[in-house]
Amino acid sequence: MTTHDTALLRRLNTRAILHALRRGGPQTLSGLARAAGLSRQTAEVALADLTARGLAREVAPAEGGTGRPARRFAFRAEAGHVVGLDVGPRRILAMLADLNGDVIGEHRLDTDEHLPAAERLTLAEQAATACVEAAGPARGDVWAATAGTSGVVDRSGRVSVSTLIPGWTGLDLAAQVGRWFGCPGFAANDANLAAVAEHWRGSARHVDDVVYVLTGYRSGHGLLLDGRLRTGRTGSAGELGRLPLTGWEDASAVLAGTGRDADELFQAARAGEAQALALVDRLARGLARGASVLVVAVDPELVVVGGVLARGGGVLLERMRAHLADMCLNPPEIAPSTFGEESIAYGAVRMALDHVDQELMDPYEGTASRRRTR
Repeated sequence: MTTHDTALLRRLNTRAILHALRRGGPQTLSGLARAAGLSRQTAEVALADLTARGLAREVAPAEGGTGRPARRFAFRAEAGHVVGLDVGPRRILAMLADLNGDVIGEHRLDTDEHLPAAERLTLAEQAATACVEAAGPARGDVWAATAGTSGVVDRSGRVSVSTLIPGWTGLDLAAQVGRWFGCPGFAANDANLAAVAEHWRGSARHVDDVVYVLTGYRSGHGLLLDGRLRTGRTGSAGELGRLPLTGWEDASAVLAGTGRDADELFQAARAGEAQALALVDRLARGLARGASVLVVAVDPELVVVGGVLARGGGVLLERMRAHLADMCLNPPEIAPSTFGEESIAYGAVRMALDHVDQELMDPYEGTASRRRTR
């Protein structure tokens, strides 16, 4: 066996032990070896490597039993962290999560929709930095960061078209975010990231073909097929607001015209007010019309509704189901978002974790690139 083959085999063994550690919680060396399909001696070498790199640690032995307790080891989720950002026209939300995806800190800022791009970026950096600093010494390094935003975001993380945020078109948002922490940075469309969040830990976690509908001031669609985000050639897949035939309406503008916010509207509708029920039906019909374009095209298992109108719950979704049934041959189930308005930041966390996970699964090549800025 050549030196190259030996190094490759060692990487594969280490990857298998790391995967077993992350899936199974604290385990003995023998248990890890069985889970990874390796000999105990090989597993011990791989575990020692992971421990030296700070990705594994020894934990207290299990209580009970007779004789000398077996040593147990666990994955160190606190060894590194990721940042997820939602940078919108009116709000910025930053989240800090560990390597298991558990959020350990948040920071929110309200913003003016007319704020210039440079000032918005400054506020976004402040929110992200404050979120990280508040976690204190336990935060570890930031290994990747992702920002979600409105508009069309291409595969490189550049905003190619933005109509809601002044000066955003042409911005290399991924590079900006990565530069703040000296780590790989990423950026994606808000509805796409919300879809990722719902599939990760939300309403769509048990299905793989999903249409996500983002409602409110920031409207759009996200699409997952076979569990993978589909953004299209330029990142503009799901941008149905530019398609006149859908009759898509800005829910925030419709609500503003009534002098009511979403909560007031839905409360009145639940009380049986005729005017409120008619408006809810109008909004539901518009949502169904937009979603039907993707439903007919890809025949998904589920449509998830997020954003402002998700607060309507059954009173909105029942009308949307009825309209979608009139528009589609085999309409899918419709469910409300699990995360509400936080779904974009959660999706950003997941996208950053995807990058980290890919590197952790190849531990000998990941360390250097985690500290490179895009």
